[in-house]
Amino acid sequence: MQSKRILITGANGQLGSEMRRLGEVSPNEYLLTDVAELDITDKNAVLSFVQTNKVDIIVNCAAYTNVDKAEDDEPTAELINATAVRNLAEAMKEVDGTLFHVSTDYVFGAEGNTPRSEDMPLNPLGAYGRTKLHGEQAIAEVGCKAIIIRTAWLYSEFGNNFLKTMLRLTAEKESLNVVFDQVGTPTYAGDLALAIFSIIEGGMYDDNEGIYHFSNEGVCSWYDFALEIATAAGHDKCKVQPCHSNEFPSKVTRPPYSVLDKTKIKTTFGIEIPHWRDSMLYCLQRLARQQQ
Repeated sequence: MQSKRILITGANGQLGSEMRRLGEVSPNEYLLTDVAELDITDKNAVLSFVQTNKVDIIVNCAAYTNVDKAEDDEPTAELINATAVRNLAEAMKEVDGTLFHVSTDYVFGAEGNTPRSEDMPLNPLGAYGRTKLHGEQAIAEVGCKAIIIRTAWLYSEFGNNFLKTMLRLTAEKESLNVVFDQVGTPTYAGDLALAIFSIIEGGMYDDNEGIYHFSNEGVCSWYDFALEIATAAGHDKCKVQPCHSNEFPSKVTRPPYSVLDKTKIKTTFGIEIPHWRDSMLYCLQRLARQQQ
């Protein structure tokens, strides 16, 4: 099989950094860009890059993910989460390539307490959810070949995320309050990247277009997750206590139930997904090795 050229956008972020690492062991060529190398909000720049570099596949890891800030700056969130996505889709349509795009559980509303399947009704919460849904809709409107993967509660050893924040706070504080009335599944970016990488490297993206869900296995609250992080890190002096979401006033209504049904991605691509606790321990080990 002829080697492919795969463009990774947002290559300095959590997911992009994991894709960067995997790309190093691939016979295919991974082209790594972040905003300094390619402004995906510039339609002409995107098309020029794709044509010049003969890109076959784009994996869009770029996103405006600051949920609170998006409420104050929805135009910027829309530009990155929707307009830029349309640019990528149009470029792939032009060269008959495939777009992998990462979306979010925030496209669902606050109703319901059963795992979200891909075809459940959408009712975005806030600016972030709206703009991410607009990105999904833009791909459908353009009609390029595409695989959209919705995920939730992403963390890794890269960038800023809940796991790293809890590691720091439980080391510094004597006590910590964490919400227990929001339930979902922590998702290790390395596992999501490996799923995308496996689909690409196995050539399984043709004839399998559509929307899929990916998170780690299992269910917990943010409180449970924080407690497990503190325990695994040996931060026993910090007392982690459950609290209600309304004790942390926010402009954003966060989904109280964010568990994703992964049946479709597992059966379609034969992917085995680790339990969130196992992946959390793996990530903590990697962070510890970095600090040695």
